[in-house]
Amino acid sequence: MISYIRGPLIEMDEDMIVVEAGNVGYNIRVPLSVLESLPGIGKEVRVYTYLQIREDAMSLFGFLSRQDLKMFKQLLGVSGIGPKGALALLSAMRPEDLRLAIISGDTKAISRAPGIGSKTAQRVILDLKDRISVDQLVPEALPGEKSGESPGSSGFGDAGKEAVDALVALGYSAMEAAKAVRQVEISQSMTGEQVLKASLRHLAI
Repeated sequence: MISYIRGPLIEMDEDMIVVEAGNVGYNIRVPLSVLESLPGIGKEVRVYTYLQIREDAMSLFGFLSRQDLKMFKQLLGVSGIGPKGALALLSAMRPEDLRLAIISGDTKAISRAPGIGSKTAQRVILDLKDRISVDQLVPEALPGEKSGESPGSSGFGDAGKEAVDALVALGYSAMEAAKAVRQVEISQSMTGEQVLKASLRHLAI
């Protein structure tokens, strides 16, 4: 119903922000990872949203990329996890780290989220492991960011994705591959082979 909301950031709280659009202030519930990535008050933001409609209330949940919104929706498809539980998971772990934990079967990491026990963590892995690809282990670049701005930047670009695929083909787990590539400062001129070599140096440390 509401794909995204764009406008100045008016207010920030523990798990909620207010964004003004069309002279209306929208309360949007967000995970900690979003709060940490927001610009200052008064700056323009674009927040991709999920609208929950109940008999007694309507609630908006927001994320800074479509990929992270997709992760939230995937969590809602897991039995026993509602919007509150999905938001708790994405506050305890950054979306890219949650994807890595799912791919690698790291039940312990997932169960650290408030209200998420080991059985629920196992269900998350069982239900979502086959629905997450290596490409999803690479976070989307946020608006205004460029692929390879710095180590751990929000986007890898084609060269980074090629390096992840190559590392997986060499026998590294998807989690190990994505973490290694994240540590490389990827410039726009780098090839997949160059990123691969730099990633291997990090894996050798």
